[in-house]
Amino acid sequence: MRTTLSIDDDVASLLNDAGIVRHRGKIEAVINNAQRAVELVAQEGSLGRFVWSFEPQTRSPDLRQADLLSVTVESRALASEFKRRGWRFLGPTTVYAFMQAMGVVNDHLTGCHARATVQAVRGSFARP
Repeated sequence: MRTTLSIDDDVASLLNDAGIVRHRGKIEAVINNAQRAVELVAQEGSLGRFVWSFEPQTRSPDLRQADLLSVTVESRALASEFKRRGWRFLGPTTVYAFMQAMGVVNDHLTGCHARATVQAVRGSFARP
């Protein structure tokens, strides 16, 4: 486990890194959330398994522009659970984007060239 002094040194160094967003709260949240992720893996066995447990069970197979969301019931629930476990600087919109990136949701529009490909991969994917 790293000492507070070395974490403080890391934060100070990162605040001087012009290649990243230099916001002390966000930098400290990233470090905190990484620590919480390690704890979550120890408790749940896998970050992937935990996140996939929030996969929506129903979703319209016909997705149009008007159906697109930036927040869902599931992303709200997952964000609340992360916050309950001590994660910081995240909310349901950020969590929904994470769920999209992980493939937990496929919200490519009907007619989008990627929709069928993503759906096929999701169909053959063994959830953790």
